[in-house]
Amino acid sequence: MTSGTLTVNERSTVAARPRPPRRRVQVGGAASAILLWVYALAALAPLIIMAFNSLRTEKDLANQPLGLPLHPVFENYSHAWSAGNFSTYFVNSVVITVSAVVLGTGVSVLAAYPLGRYRFRGRGALSSYFLAGLMLPIRLGAVPVFYLVNSLTQSLPGVDARFWLICVYAGSGVPFSVFVLTAFFRQLPMELEEAARIDGAGELRIFARIMVPMVRPALTTVALFQFIPLWNDFFFPLVLLKDDQWTLPTGLTRFFGEFEAAHAQLSAGLVITTIPLVVLFLVATKQIVAGLTAGMSK
Repeated sequence: MTSGTLTVNERSTVAARPRPPRRRVQVGGAASAILLWVYALAALAPLIIMAFNSLRTEKDLANQPLGLPLHPVFENYSHAWSAGNFSTYFVNSVVITVSAVVLGTGVSVLAAYPLGRYRFRGRGALSSYFLAGLMLPIRLGAVPVFYLVNSLTQSLPGVDARFWLICVYAGSGVPFSVFVLTAFFRQLPMELEEAARIDGAGELRIFARIMVPMVRPALTTVALFQFIPLWNDFFFPLVLLKDDQWTLPTGLTRFFGEFEAAHAQLSAGLVITTIPLVVLFLVATKQIVAGLTAGMSK
């Protein structure tokens, strides 16, 4: 063969050489990273400003609305906690939200397991029934819910109205949780249950010891997606609860009216309301990502 012609081995060697990374891909990745950082800073800027303002005095805020807390004033938090009645609002929010999330998630996993693992008559209709709950906002039934809770409160005066709000909240999160958990249960291999039955495990033990731990990322995800809107809900506590039973979002309205000119204390109250959500995200980030990405490679 001539010197200008490549042999078969030479062609294969040239083809096997790794190609240099494209500059366009590097530029695109850098641009995406920059955009994400800019978006993150824009999203965090209001929280940072709010935290800074909560540690400043009213005089500093009047002279310089945007500035650093060179001399932090932690009395704003103590005043908001005591004078603003945030201690009561905070306890009410924790009790109502956590109880509703636990109850709603527990009911959802009990309903999603048979829908995802068993075949029985009416399964499709039952799944459609739960799915219909995603298409109907709960606030459309605010008037019937109000009359129902009011009649229950009068019939059972010994039961706190917060209990009925917990039931309302738990029921509102069931459709979404059942929809997500059913998809996760369906992805689990049937061999797991068959092997457990051969070893003599009953259905309840299979559910509690094998299936539920395997969908733990999904449980964390649905619990968090229930927790955030319930913690931030303003409407139902205002409609169903008395003043001394209000949660943080509802209590903030009274605080705004009483301390309208105290901007530093208002910022402290907002920080108190926001801290649980920030801590929850930081603690459950890995579980959230695992729950949202599970099954993508299948």
